[in-house]
Amino acid sequence: MMSPSSARKAEKLGYTNVKVFHGGMPTWKKARGEVISTVIYPKSMIDQGVPFVAVDLREEKDAEKAHIMGAVGIPANKIKSAMAMFPAQKGAPIVLYSDNTENAMDSFAVVRGWGYKNVSVLQGGMDAWLKTGNIGISGKLESKINYVPKPLPGVISTGEFKKIADTKPSDKFILDVRDEEEAMMGMLKGAKNIATQELQYRMDELPKNKEIIIHCITGVRAEMAYHALKEKGFNCRYLNASIEIDPDGNYNITDN
Repeated sequence: MMSPSSARKAEKLGYTNVKVFHGGMPTWKKARGEVISTVIYPKSMIDQGVPFVAVDLREEKDAEKAHIMGAVGIPANKIKSAMAMFPAQKGAPIVLYSDNTENAMDSFAVVRGWGYKNVSVLQGGMDAWLKTGNIGISGKLESKINYVPKPLPGVISTGEFKKIADTKPSDKFILDVRDEEEAMMGMLKGAKNIATQELQYRMDELPKNKEIIIHCITGVRAEMAYHALKEKGFNCRYLNASIEIDPDGNYNITDN
């Protein structure tokens, strides 16, 4: 999903068939509910040794030609009966992928329906993964999900985030990566709003001489933004928790 302004910028950069969703993130979530991640997200997890669950939804013969390292093979037509395979931790990062984005959407709804908070679909699927220069592993996929969580890099504690939000130190910069329509319902005082899907086109608006503290609503989009900014050399951390902000800038944080 892109805002109209982001779509125009993307077209100027040579991207074609850019689709604009006019209803904003809240409407979009109610209508479809998907969370899309770019290849940067799983690539960063692999590079940094961060545990996550990659699920290849293609048929076995196709998945064995090339798949993401460590992926578990669960064909899309068997996902509904595979709940017992998934980790007990409902906050586990889970990336679903197929040949393309659309083919993974039904599976996303199933896994999200089981209560997993950090599920996303890989934009462009395996085709996008390979086209961006990432390695495809051939041979048998994992048959079981072995997810062992460990502290995520770049996560700021709830206590430190609150201190920064309340005191606004001069060496910190709060970045709100929610959609514009979400931010209009209430923002932290002094924060700047740049939606996750617009970030790659607006990084020149961010300071290089301050630590950027990122938040969204649940931490999912903030984590994606964190990886995107780290790749470009920014000093940043993100809030991996749920936050509600009222029109006056008052907020409430709930740990995931």
